[in-house]
Order: sequence, then structure tokens, then C-alpha cells
Amino acid sequence: MAGNLIVDTLYPVMGFAKPGELSNICGDLDIATGGAVCNNIMDLAALDPQLPLVALGRIGDDENGRYVQQQLGKFPNIDQQHLKIGGTTAFSLVLADEITKQRTFYTCSGANAQFCQEDIPWEELDVDMLHIGYILLLEKLDEEDAEFGTKMARLLHKAQSRGIKTSIDVVSETGERFRKLVCPALKYTDYCVINEVEASATTGIQLRTQDGKLRKENFPAALHKLKEMGVSTWAVIHCPEVGMGLDENNNLVEVPSLKLPAGWIAGTVGAGDAFCSGVTYAAWKGDDLKSAIELGTASAACSLSKPGSTEGMRSEKETRALYAKMR
Repeated sequence: MAGNLIVDTLYPVMGFAKPGELSNICGDLDIATGGAVCNNIMDLAALDPQLPLVALGRIGDDENGRYVQQQLGKFPNIDQQHLKIGGTTAFSLVLADEITKQRTFYTCSGANAQFCQEDIPWEELDVDMLHIGYILLLEKLDEEDAEFGTKMARLLHKAQSRGIKTSIDVVSETGERFRKLVCPALKYTDYCVINEVEASATTGIQLRTQDGKLRKENFPAALHKLKEMGVSTWAVIHCPEVGMGLDENNNLVEVPSLKLPAGWIAGTVGAGDAFCSGVTYAAWKGDDLKSAIELGTASAACSLSKPGSTEGMRSEKETRALYAKMR
């Protein structure tokens, strides 16, 4: 598991304020780990306490860095020995709207900005799959590369050349960088699991109308586009309404979201990463794509039950039982 390690400070607010307006912070602040490495690796550790996991990235020699180490250290199957330490740990301010349950992030890259291919101990790395995220939030790896397009694409190529399956995630941001930075990486990606906003920005195919209505009929075209852009095995798009993907034989799989009871959603901060964790875990196990998206859907539901990014995650058995109960 490689990429961003972040400490999030969550601010519960009663609606997002427009420019020049005020919104109340309506509860106590909450500190939690975030970022692709923290979220995914702790989700996977909870899904399967016997799964050997390796954390790769950079944290600061500071209080936040020690907090990250403490949280990862709660799981005996997470190997932290290859984390690079120095500088300032990345952090985010997360505004969590108590009305809509949506969230907005303001982030400082800190030590994450320096994470690069040279930080990965390739000769010591004994893994089947490398999941890395987030593209667009790892400055060194987002840099241009004359041969591969980006340094992220070069890293993914190196992993594949060593027989390691690759999985990517990207961050939802405003701007025009998606196609420039994501497209080169897709050429060396085996599993791509992204949300509808990120898929739209990457493929140019609109998956929601301007007023927010889902255009589910466009999902197959976007998935095929991701495959055309290089994804070798599974391309998956998720959103609150549905998870949909193309498998290794380009068979289309659609799994609707679960019917959650009233009051179930305590926060949405880690739901996307939880979905990704469920899918990639199933991929590692050799499950088919339908089973994988079902596990991802249930994992996201588990995450939604708690305000933090990872605290709602359960074992695979419990997560699949939740799916069977709420489908």
C-alpha cells in the first residue's frame, strides 16, 4: 500500500458556507488518519487480520507522524518498517456537512510531496499487489516523465515488470489535470477503482447532469473508455447509487447500493476508500468482479456507519453478512 498518509481534522458544520457567509461548527473536532495508505491499509487489516500488509510512504518527524504510526500499530499485520520519516506530516481540514453528510477537504501535502519511486524497497518487497493513491496528490510522482508520461506511470510499469499487480486511486479535485496525469498511469494499471466524478474527468464522459442527476446509461461507455486507455483487468466506477465495472473479459457488472436504515450514515469521509478496499481485497483473493463489487458496496456501508475513515470497517464475514441483510 503506497502513497498518501494524512492526518485529518474533522469539523462538523451545519451546511457549507458560500463565499462571505458563515456556517456554525456544531460539535467537537475529531482527529483521524486519512489518505490512501492509512484508509485502505487499515480497512484491509480489518477485513482480514491475517493478510500481510506493507505501508509505503512518508510521514513527518512530528506529533501527527507519531499518531499515524500509533494508529497503524493497532494492526499486527501492517508492516511499517519501510515508512520514510522526515519533514511535516501531511494534514487536511475536513468540513463534514451534518445536513447533507457530504464533505470538503483542504489539504497540505507535507512529506507526501516528496514520496517517489526511490522510496520503494523493490528488492525487499514481497507482495502480489501494489495499490497506490492518490494520483493528483503526490507531487513527485505527478511530475512529467519523458518516457512514460508521468513518474507515477514509470513506477507502475516497474511494479508490473516485477510481476506485481497494480491498483490505483485518484483524488477528486477541481481543475484540468485529470487527463494529463491519470491517463499515462492507466496504461500500467490492472485494477482501477474510482468514483463517478473522477471517471468523468478522466474519460470526458459525463456521468452526472449539472443539477446532479446520475447518468447511469453513460457508465458502460466510461468503463470501456478506461479499458481503452489501458486498464488491463478490472475498471470499476462507484457512486452513492451504484457500483459498476468491466471484468477481465469486458463483462459488465452492476451492483446497486444497499438499502441503509434511517440514521445509519454517520459520515462519508472514508466510504470511497472502503469501497476500493473491498474490491481490491476480493481481487487479491481471486473472486469474480460481481463478488468484489458486492464486498466493496458493503465495505462502504460499514464505513458510513461511523464518522471516521476506517472505524466502521468489519471483517469480511461480517461485511458480507451486512450485504446479505441490507441488499
